[in-house]
Amino acid sequence: MSQATDHFARGDWQAAYDAWSRTEPDGLSAAELGSFSAAVELVGTHDEVVRVLQRAFLAHREAGDLHSAAGCAFRLSMAMAEHGEHALAGGWAARAAELVEEIGEECAERGWARFLMMYRALGEGDLATAQDLADEAHALGRRFHDADLTAMSTCARGRLAIMAGRFAEGLAQLDDSMVRVITGEVSPFIAGHVYCTAIEGAQEISDFGRVAEWTAALERWCDAQPGLLAFTGQCAVHRGQVMRLRGAWDDALGEYARAAERYDELGTPSAIGLTFLETGDVLRLRGSLDDADAAYQRAADLGLDPQPGLALLWLAAGRPAAALAAVDRLLAAPDGPVQRCRLLPAAVEVLLASHDVARARPLAEELASLASEVGATALSAAAAQALGAVELAAGDASGALPYLRKAHQLWAQASAPYDAAVARLLVGRCLLALADSSSAERELTAARAVFRQVGAAPMADLASALLAPASLPGGLTAREVEVLRLVASGRSNPQIAGELVLSEKTVARHLSNIFGKLDVGSRTAAAAYAFEHGLV
Repeated sequence: MSQATDHFARGDWQAAYDAWSRTEPDGLSAAELGSFSAAVELVGTHDEVVRVLQRAFLAHREAGDLHSAAGCAFRLSMAMAEHGEHALAGGWAARAAELVEEIGEECAERGWARFLMMYRALGEGDLATAQDLADEAHALGRRFHDADLTAMSTCARGRLAIMAGRFAEGLAQLDDSMVRVITGEVSPFIAGHVYCTAIEGAQEISDFGRVAEWTAALERWCDAQPGLLAFTGQCAVHRGQVMRLRGAWDDALGEYARAAERYDELGTPSAIGLTFLETGDVLRLRGSLDDADAAYQRAADLGLDPQPGLALLWLAAGRPAAALAAVDRLLAAPDGPVQRCRLLPAAVEVLLASHDVARARPLAEELASLASEVGATALSAAAAQALGAVELAAGDASGALPYLRKAHQLWAQASAPYDAAVARLLVGRCLLALADSSSAERELTAARAVFRQVGAAPMADLASALLAPASLPGGLTAREVEVLRLVASGRSNPQIAGELVLSEKTVARHLSNIFGKLDVGSRTAAAAYAFEHGLV
């Protein structure tokens, strides 16, 4: 077995896995089984990981190596938990704790036991106890110079601090854990966990600068691991998230599909839910509402809440009452600051579409407060945009402009072209309200070009509707031209109401006026007039 051991020592996990797989398990020593299990964790499936780790556990136990046996028990507990087998995960956690007590003395394995207890406390919603256990695990990792435990517990402490709203402290801990990984201080399997956990923590609070930087590092790390299967699904998801932000939506959808395939190969179907959630968000922005709805449903079937994306889909589909009901429920939930970072931008959008400026304003201010604490460019951009949208909806276009220009600048700094274009469209609306039509035309034309480039058809249509010619045919008003253009693009009255932030009754009145001025009797005839006169 020296060949397999040599492969393993060189980091050629696939070759080591292949060599050990050709040998009967009884022919491997406890040490070889331990190394084999490490290789399987990187290139094998869940069932293979469990099978080899259990053999390694028994071999170490029979050899009297309680420390290594406890390590196997910890890894088995983590593998079961990730696969959704929580009863078995709890059983192996208890087995690890029992071995630690049998060892008797203070040791790094006691820190790993604390780490498993931390996950249980977190699952029970006991954030304070989880924080104490993470701190204990970290202290033991440092005391016994266990680089893997120190890195994992540092990352966990960072996530817990962020969950508690201590953003600067939490991000500093994540930075610390990432340095430990990038410098090669930890084992490959733990490195993969730290990469993915840290990226997820940054993504949850819209710190896309860190997400992009760490995802690039994760991609380089994955490429350097021959035959790697573990973590490649997460890597594809994170690549897709960055691509979505940067406007490469086709590429993002491809990454989500690849991630789903990898999760399926690994035998972890529950993780596929996130790929459907992300896919639904992109399809919604493209205007493919039926396909987006199907993706959100798949995510829900796999246990993920598709909100607030689903509420925004309902709003786009002309169902503002359903969107508002969902947002009301979400706002009433006792969620922490991380969840609020994701919810508040969508909540403000839905409330403004429902003409509830009074409720939207404090939520925009709350988002601005969170953004100030987090310090992430994208979240600050979302907050400025929300504040500007509130002022615009309240009728203060002059007051809205500084916020929206700031949002545009910040989105541009975050390399987020679609979001920057949305802010620019709102700037255009402000300028129209202030009768500065030439400046408005420049902003709206630029925004429409971006929307068309990324494939955001609904927003491109909205920009076109706002770009009414200076001399309007048929005696139509600018608002009637907006309505007519959306009718010509196939929108229903509820959809037009949602996009223009009007009531359906107002849309119907505009449509009646349009029919009278153009002397037409149907939507089809009105749409034909729009095409003939260059309004679309």
